[in-house]
Amino acid sequence: MADLAGSNGQRAEFKAVGRANVPGRLSFTIATGRAKYGTDAVLPDMLHAKFLRSPHGRARVKGMDVSKAKALEGVVDIVTWDDPDVLAMNKAMANAEVKPMAGLQGSVIPGEAETENEEIGAVVVAVTPEICEAAIKLIKVEWEVLPCVVDALDGLKPDAPIIRHDPKKLGSTFTQGDVEAGFKEADHIVEFDWTHTRTASHIPNPNGSVSWWEQDPWGSEGQTLYIEGISPTWGAFSLRPMYNVNLDKLRRLTLFQGGKYCDWIIRRSQLITPLLARRTGKPVRCVNDRQDDFYPANPQRYSHTKIGFKNDGTIVAVEESTIADQGCPGEMAMAGNFEARFSPFNTTRCINQKSFFQSVYTNSGHNTLSQTSPFNWDVMPAAEQIVAEKLGMDVLDVALKNVHGPSSQTDPGVPPGLVMCIEKGRKAMNWKWHPAGTRRLPDGRMHGLAFRYAMSPRHAFQPYTATVTIRGDNKVYVPLKGPWAGIYSAEANSLVVAEELGAKAEDVILEYDEKAIFTPVGGGSDGSTASAWVMKEAAVACKKLLLELAAPKFKARPEDLDTKDTMVYLKSDPGRCFPFGKFIGEEGFGDHDLDITATFFGRPPATTWNQLGKVLDVMNTSFCEVAVDTETGGVEVTKFVVVCDPGKVLRMTSFEGQLHQAMFFSQGGLSEEFIYDKATGVKLNTNMFEYKKPTIMDFGPIETYAVETRGGNACYGASGISHCMAAPFFPSCAVANAIGKWIAPPVTPDKVLKALGKC
Repeated sequence: MADLAGSNGQRAEFKAVGRANVPGRLSFTIATGRAKYGTDAVLPDMLHAKFLRSPHGRARVKGMDVSKAKALEGVVDIVTWDDPDVLAMNKAMANAEVKPMAGLQGSVIPGEAETENEEIGAVVVAVTPEICEAAIKLIKVEWEVLPCVVDALDGLKPDAPIIRHDPKKLGSTFTQGDVEAGFKEADHIVEFDWTHTRTASHIPNPNGSVSWWEQDPWGSEGQTLYIEGISPTWGAFSLRPMYNVNLDKLRRLTLFQGGKYCDWIIRRSQLITPLLARRTGKPVRCVNDRQDDFYPANPQRYSHTKIGFKNDGTIVAVEESTIADQGCPGEMAMAGNFEARFSPFNTTRCINQKSFFQSVYTNSGHNTLSQTSPFNWDVMPAAEQIVAEKLGMDVLDVALKNVHGPSSQTDPGVPPGLVMCIEKGRKAMNWKWHPAGTRRLPDGRMHGLAFRYAMSPRHAFQPYTATVTIRGDNKVYVPLKGPWAGIYSAEANSLVVAEELGAKAEDVILEYDEKAIFTPVGGGSDGSTASAWVMKEAAVACKKLLLELAAPKFKARPEDLDTKDTMVYLKSDPGRCFPFGKFIGEEGFGDHDLDITATFFGRPPATTWNQLGKVLDVMNTSFCEVAVDTETGGVEVTKFVVVCDPGKVLRMTSFEGQLHQAMFFSQGGLSEEFIYDKATGVKLNTNMFEYKKPTIMDFGPIETYAVETRGGNACYGASGISHCMAAPFFPSCAVANAIGKWIAPPVTPDKVLKALGKC
């Protein structure tokens, strides 16, 4: 769907949007370490706080004695789960019209822990972090250890403990067509299992906050809550009901929050400090360490797939069944229903489908990242490769044979962008498909290839309010709230403003203000596509006002004027030009600046992604090449090629960075795995030495290419790109092509050797 509803959506010439190597507004600050995150705040007389944490996979506090801890020199306060202040806060949250975001289970200090190392029972406030730790060790706790489950399959056993909800009631089934008839039509029927290992979130910057209360020198009477370390965007949804503060009494000062990949959950360490600061009368800091934030990013899942296909490679019937670990209760159980409906096979002409998705609550951790729907798409490249191996076809030909055209599942065509992506990738990879286990490299290792395609997912669910202002200093200002969370949407927005106003990219200033309205960090790719569409409309309106003000100066009509390089010029005589700022504070106004400002509220048309793959526009492709050492079991990804149709690249650096990030997620399928002791529910690898996240040293080349069809729904036909490209099962497909054995992630050397019968 092209950008037809908005202004200049079909713009043919771009001078700012899509340019390579445009410096980021905050890149220097971040790269040099000058950027200050919320938890970097230091205030006079600041106190420190730490939670007691559960040593058990699931447990309840039966009793607690904090007397020795309170007596420790340097301890200022200890707040327990049954404290009147906590109980009152819990009641306020329960009665709030907008519930706090987080898996809080109704309490900022719970009396029951759903997972090992979760905050429970008490929080200690002391003059140093070390005294907090010492005091926690002095707290005497009477634990009621509860039965736990850390594996979804175990949660379905007849004797499994019920963790808040019966998993048998959390299943969703979606059926279309006549599946039974489809299988009767098939020449071949193949069934296979695949699994997705549980992977960790490994957030680079710690979650936490520093809070204090004081009279705002510019505010009305009454104490204002100041808080560093919580998003100025979504933090209010939690803080307002908990502390009964209106926005004029809530100052969220954090700009930098580190790289969060769709992490929307507010941690207790971020929510507790206002209470502690109010009780102690001093600033209080509470911060998680890395282990405290070592929660799963993606759930464990087990899938069984049955496919029926013809001798020419056409898939005619699909039956899928997936069991997924949803983590601790309350975390995104709705994802199962979405995944059951949004099967990757919806992108094929196969209309005979049955998909069942079973959500199982476990005690594995809080799924803090919303990565659920994309990863069920891992079944598609495996299915296509199995068909290719069975029939002796190239997997690319299998994909093109089955994908439906742009308009519907019965459209016999192929999305043009997908054809372009495949052809570009085929050439870049020097693609030469071969049957499994038939190509040995000169160094003796086995060669393997894999391919996958997906629809580029994105949203257009939420509206935005964008403002563009031209000031007397000849600069263009875009006020926005932040935070800066590793999402460079604001940079893309600034390029759109430069494009529409005819300003130099460096003349567009991102003006951060925690009380601004605009927040380009919506779910999916809303922040850089839908918000940019709204920003485009605001910039167009601002340019219209500028030309109307400039017209008398030129003794011309507004339509006789245009802009370039932050100058207004006469079309018939480009040499007659004036800077933008020339038209602010003109005759009759003395030295007063009269800013030229335009605001636009709205959102672009709905995306075709909402039609769950049955209508296709922008697509993406990935190609992977591996070398497998059959003597050591070692697997090396020798090359990734990613060819993606983003509709329109808004900021090239962000585009390339997202594709690299997606391949890091994908390569994680060779090494990443969260390991638990099933008997106790305790995590066994909670640091970056034991948890094997791939690093830059593990990668071969990653080549990225853009194919711009302008087919997206948002700004200039832009779309989201990276969600479905992150595919931990993808390298497993290449390993299967290399050695003829399918190995579930993580594809570690011992698994390779075992599959080859060598250990």
